[in-house]
Amino acid sequence: MGLDWGNAAELISRVLAEARTTPGAELASGAGTDQLDPSAAKTLHEVTTAYEEQVGHIERHGGKVILMASRALCRLAQNPDDYLKVYSRLIRQCSGKVILHWLGEMFDPALAGYWGSRNFHSAMDTVLDLIRDHADKIDGIKISLLDAGKEIEMRRLLPDGVVMYTGDDFNYADLIAGDEHGFSHGLLGIFDPIAPAAAAALARLEAGDLSGFHELLDPTVALSRRLFEAPTQYYKSGVVFLAWLNGFQDHFRMIGGAESARGILHYADLFRLADKAGLFTDPERAARRMAHLCALNGID
Repeated sequence: MGLDWGNAAELISRVLAEARTTPGAELASGAGTDQLDPSAAKTLHEVTTAYEEQVGHIERHGGKVILMASRALCRLAQNPDDYLKVYSRLIRQCSGKVILHWLGEMFDPALAGYWGSRNFHSAMDTVLDLIRDHADKIDGIKISLLDAGKEIEMRRLLPDGVVMYTGDDFNYADLIAGDEHGFSHGLLGIFDPIAPAAAAALARLEAGDLSGFHELLDPTVALSRRLFEAPTQYYKSGVVFLAWLNGFQDHFRMIGGAESARGILHYADLFRLADKAGLFTDPERAARRMAHLCALNGID
């Protein structure tokens, strides 16, 4: 999304240093292969080396590792065994437990067929084999497939001690609430703009107040579904838009002009839905900034 590895590495090191000043803070950072041009990579060794560079940087600065999906690996892998070979090497080398991330093609079309198959159950069998073989080194897996049924099915097959982190920004309220067989933990992009509501809702859930949990979190789901609508990979523009409305930054500009990926009608809907969910820290400031954006788009 425009942030190269050099700048991402600096951001990771600075944020991890900041986290060390906050008692009890725990921070995980994504390790991928984005410093490697997927079309130029020729061997799995190149992919593994790129992963190792990012993993090493994160661990040197005291961070927990999330092994992200790799476009280069998806292009070069010939079968499920290639994925198992690369991931097994990385997991064995990590000093602590890792989180795996299965990112669906709705977030990145270049990841179609990840884990060696376009069939969900075949792909799931591969990643479950990986998890079972290294269960002592895996904290959990985040799946971002936007399909609650698939997530629940896989959640029930995870070995003891390995948790499911939901990446389903469409169905997270029900997935976190769980059922008689278990629940998903939250590791979601939408938690950025809805953090106050999510924190309050999780406190209600911890206290056993399921209705109170849904009362606070359910209104945010409509916002999330609009924010993450197709093309889903442009959801970050909505996250930054809401951060600007809430005063966390003084402009609404993104790397490479990514804020232009969505139109004014999309942003207007996000504004209305965020207001309905009670997410604005200063509603008058949010309204002023929304009016300014409308004016720039020729809307009085």
